[in-house]
Amino acid sequence: MLLAAVPSARGEPAAKSVYARDNLVAWCIVPFDAKNRTPGQRADMLKQLGFKRYAYDWRAQHLPTFEAEIGELKSRGIALQAVWFPTSLNADAKTILDILKRNDVKTELWITLADRLPASTDQLAKVTAAAEGVRPIALAAAAIGCKVGLYNHGGWGGEPENQLAVVQALKLPNVGIVYNLHHGHDHLDRLKDVLPKLKPHLLAINLNGMVAGGDKKGKKIVVLGQGDADLSILKLIADTGYTGPIGILGHTQDDAEQRLKDNLSGLDWLLPQLEGKPAGEKPVPVTK
Repeated sequence: MLLAAVPSARGEPAAKSVYARDNLVAWCIVPFDAKNRTPGQRADMLKQLGFKRYAYDWRAQHLPTFEAEIGELKSRGIALQAVWFPTSLNADAKTILDILKRNDVKTELWITLADRLPASTDQLAKVTAAAEGVRPIALAAAAIGCKVGLYNHGGWGGEPENQLAVVQALKLPNVGIVYNLHHGHDHLDRLKDVLPKLKPHLLAINLNGMVAGGDKKGKKIVVLGQGDADLSILKLIADTGYTGPIGILGHTQDDAEQRLKDNLSGLDWLLPQLEGKPAGEKPVPVTK
């Protein structure tokens, strides 16, 4: 059931809702922003929207200002929840690790789980190869107090069962899973069975407005509250007992602030319905 921030029968505060504002993480708002904000402008925007957590995605042109981004976040009390990370310890990966170490930032490195044997049908071999590809990154992350999140991004490595198999093969305490609904359209029919299995390893769940088959209908990224499966998915997440971070998605070329506002408005419209209250007026998104 939804964990509500109300007093318990014993007069003690109940557990806070997993959808509480300070549990939300802004995600995909750096290269996905029509205004191309600077680190300081982005941090100001996040603070004004009430975000306490932020996951940093980037392109090559953004890495030179990553250290400045960390400083801007710290000065506004916003935690760097995660950093998008390469699938090998290449030059960009080493730059990120060095900056995190130098600034004593303990965070998560979100990486796409690669299929390193795409021509093979041997599942054990594929899992073993994928795990060994992740291991050096996980060890480098552990050395500076960071975690690694396997990020579903389509293909073999995007299947939750394969993510889980790799985590179990690695047996490393700092490796978990990041589940993205916008890359999970093919999982909708089995999500009620998948999420409880993933739950012990979940570092984050990133929300999206979900339409059945949306990725094949030009509706892969949809404003939260505008999808036909959104309410049932939010209920399912709460019912699993998951209490970790919840991602709020940008991921369009709109003004990132407007996109985040649209998703927050959609979440605010859905939450009362989880408690059985009537739906209010459905918000009309500014972004599409």
